[in-house]
Amino acid sequence: MAALMAASAALLVMGCSTKNYVRSQTAPLVQKTNELDDATAANTRNLHDVDQRAQSGIAQAQQSANAASQSAQAATQAANQAQQQAQEAVHEADSLASVVAGLDTYKQVSDVAVLFGFNKADLTPNGKAALDELGAQLKTTKSYILQVTGGTDSVGSAEYNYDLSQRRASAVVQYLATTYSIAPHRFYLIGIGKDKEVASNSTAAGRAKNRRVEVQLLSNDQALAAGQGTVSRATPAPAQ
Repeated sequence: MAALMAASAALLVMGCSTKNYVRSQTAPLVQKTNELDDATAANTRNLHDVDQRAQSGIAQAQQSANAASQSAQAATQAANQAQQQAQEAVHEADSLASVVAGLDTYKQVSDVAVLFGFNKADLTPNGKAALDELGAQLKTTKSYILQVTGGTDSVGSAEYNYDLSQRRASAVVQYLATTYSIAPHRFYLIGIGKDKEVASNSTAAGRAKNRRVEVQLLSNDQALAAGQGTVSRATPAPAQ
């Protein structure tokens, strides 16, 4: 009996030792597992926060892009409206005599010759500068009209050059109308193409002079017309 009790005690001691050993071995694993779970949860929260911030940034960027697009569209619409207003009521004719009553009462006050590049209808900086001088003069001029005559060199067909001369004259009209708020009815736009040359088209220098728009300031204010001589301006020929 004593031996049996001693064996039982030994088994009990051994069982407790085994459990303690197992606990000592598994406790670090459990702790490590818990730490990994905590780290995983933290990473998930961080990823969620990053995703939210990214989505918020994308939304803000999209809103900014939409606002910029709307502003650009509004600016384009305003520019198109200004251009349309500049072209409305602009007189187009073959000559002033056919559309202006009492033309003989108008006297030329000044004129500007704006030159263009080959096959181009875009104003150059020199051209704009010359038109700015004319625009400054218009602020103090009364009872005036502007004769805008477009010309080209002899290169190309007559039909194409007539259209090109009209586009050049329209570019001048648009610039003056929008920059200096000149009423469209004051413009008389005449496109002549290559029909009226101011220099020989047989030379490069002559053709450069013919690629032009002439703007004549005419006034029937007799005091103004009589009180000053005609002022002529010409822009340098654009580089080819």
